[in-house]
This record gives sequence, C-alpha cells and structure tokens, in this order.
Amino acid sequence: MVEKHPIRMKHIAPCGMNCAICTAHLREKKRCEGCYSPERIERRQCAIFSCEHVRGRCGPPCADYPCKRVRLMDKRYRTRYHMSVIRNLEKIRAHGIRQFVTNERERWTCRTCGGVIDVHHGRCASCGKEREASGCDKEE
Repeated sequence: MVEKHPIRMKHIAPCGMNCAICTAHLREKKRCEGCYSPERIERRQCAIFSCEHVRGRCGPPCADYPCKRVRLMDKRYRTRYHMSVIRNLEKIRAHGIRQFVTNERERWTCRTCGGVIDVHHGRCASCGKEREASGCDKEE
C-alpha cells in the first residue's frame, strides 16, 4: 500500500508535470522522488529537464517555448491521461505555484481515502478507487 502524502511545490517539474501523481513516484520499489530530488530516477532520461534552456522551477519560458519536446509530451498526456503540462505551466504563471499546488491537491486527492490519484492509471494509489472525472479535466 502506498503511503498517503500531500502534493508539494518540490513535486512540480520544469515541464509542468506534477511528479507526486506519477506512477514512478507512487510505486513502492525504485521510487522516483521527482526532478529536484537527489533520489530522482526518471530525470536522467528526461530531455526536457536536461535542456540547456530550462531556467529553474517553472521559470520564464525560453524563446522556443513550447518546444517540440514539450508539445509532444503535452499531446501524449492530453490524449492518454486528460492532463496538459502546457496548461499546468500557464496556470502556474497566471496564479503562482502555491495556488497551483493547492488546486492540484484538490484535483488529485482521492475523495474516498485521501490518498493520491495516479495520473497514469486513473485510480487512487492507496485504495484503488477509480478517479472521478471533474469538470476541469474536460478542458484539457
């Protein structure tokens, strides 16, 4: 059973992904702690994090934003998981990272047990309940 935990600012990757809702973060073995953690696993293969134009945590976009890598990731996540990393970055820039994290906690917390919803599987990592679709998912 996956430990329940809150979504924090440290979980927001430079691409706009909320690492706290990622399967790699929620699994028990070889758990990835996100892009900004020394215990990261997935980052070593991430072309976005390794990009020379990434200017820190959700910083101002470079001249090529959104670049091909971000657009491809965004398309994949919108198609498969009903989540947009580009929209996440837009929300962060418009309302600040604190408000974004507050909204993410509400959006990705299981209403049954308080666990975290796994974005890749669409269910709670703690109790296994399927995620209930919210109105904001339809926009993305």
